[in-house]
Amino acid sequence: MPNIVPISDLRNYSSVLDSVSVGSPVFLTKNGRGCYAIIDISEQEEYEKTKAALRLMCELEKGRQSGEQDGWIDSSEVLRRFKEKNL
Repeated sequence: MPNIVPISDLRNYSSVLDSVSVGSPVFLTKNGRGCYAIIDISEQEEYEKTKAALRLMCELEKGRQSGEQDGWIDSSEVLRRFKEKNL
């Protein structure tokens, strides 16, 4: 069950922070609406890795679709284009 507390509970922030653990963030509300989340730093690092992996997978999918639509090129052509960009 999510741990949801009003932002005013941050006046006693140590009790709020004690409630935070991996897999158990604390959600803060402001005027009765969800506003912020406090998460464990290791969970944030994992989130960033997951986000980066998702971006990479999206770019790879774009490349696959491009190859299927525009045709594939062989490895020697890839190498030639790479060298041209690095000059």
